[in-house]
Amino acid sequence: MKITGIRALPLFGATPDGGWSQGFDAEESLHTLIEVITDEGVTGLGSVFTSGKLVEGALALLRPMAIGETAIEPVRVSEKLHQATFWQGRGGAVTHAISGIDIALWDIFGKVTGQPVSRLLGGRYRDRVKPYGSLLMTTPDALPERLEAAVERGFRAIKMGWGPFGRVSAALDRQIVATARQTVGPGVELMVDAGGSDGFWPHGYKWAVETARMLRDYDITWFEEALRPDDLAGYSRLTEHAPLPIAAGEVLTRRQAFVPWVEGRAVDYIQPDVTKVGGLSEEYRIAMHAYDHAVLFVPHGWNTAVGLAADLQLVAAVPTARWVEYITPAPYIEDLVTEPWVLDGDGLLRIPDQPGLGVTWNREGIQRHSGLNLTPSSL
Repeated sequence: MKITGIRALPLFGATPDGGWSQGFDAEESLHTLIEVITDEGVTGLGSVFTSGKLVEGALALLRPMAIGETAIEPVRVSEKLHQATFWQGRGGAVTHAISGIDIALWDIFGKVTGQPVSRLLGGRYRDRVKPYGSLLMTTPDALPERLEAAVERGFRAIKMGWGPFGRVSAALDRQIVATARQTVGPGVELMVDAGGSDGFWPHGYKWAVETARMLRDYDITWFEEALRPDDLAGYSRLTEHAPLPIAAGEVLTRRQAFVPWVEGRAVDYIQPDVTKVGGLSEEYRIAMHAYDHAVLFVPHGWNTAVGLAADLQLVAAVPTARWVEYITPAPYIEDLVTEPWVLDGDGLLRIPDQPGLGVTWNREGIQRHSGLNLTPSSL
């Protein structure tokens, strides 16, 4: 089975507000689906956390190397693309685009073998996982409504990120967290994402450790992106001294970049993003390296339904995985599948066990957000 085509399907019109200081809006494309087509009529779908224009540029470089390649050897083919673009890629849009290709190839591999990706990765340690509803922080008067809506949807874990946190005052930060805890009560896990990868993040170690102590007062499950994303020394020190788990890693790409973070215990929880890091092939290797060093793998997923489906297969295949990120609300998740995910009475998501990514795509929803039609797949 050979690769005969690779298509980009940029998504428009419902891009979730990420709180970025540069002010992206819903009409911009920050998520792009990638479709891989084969000579036997089987297609696979991947996702990239990068704009359509950048993905198209990267595909112009990658297509000549991928067309004609075997479609059921995702690890080898993806590694070939990484190595062949070493001087022009090694991060950024090229690595991000390879991520989408890799996810799509795993989807094809699973369809051809009749197995879910998690089983092909080595086996399924679980068939359910706790999703944490990921939403933007806001002012204390507006936050309860967002949190109550997430709890009403069944979430028993919620991550609040970015917004005014760390950008106004320590008093406001405490008020936000206190309001959140009072709103959801003691039975819902709360996580806090400061958004240190935002442009011109002003804070260093001392702010981070003092804030971590404040968060511990409200039983926060982890503190994410408290520092700039390349501050390895700062994260190592913070992880050693903070009274709660520290998480980071969403902007790093390829497994090599994660080695010093994992082996140096720079974080308690490592957060690679499957739609940026190099795909399922890379993220599984990162996750298992973290497992060997007692660093917990928590996939980052400010994502689409395709990215969430890939994350669910990953957390099924990693021995100690506990959570999966789930944006709420998110049209690029709910609108792209024929059967929307539903949390059970325990606040858990079932991990699909059908072939490939295990999800049936809503062709009309994809067409509505991309203006393009999926290629029919024979499996």
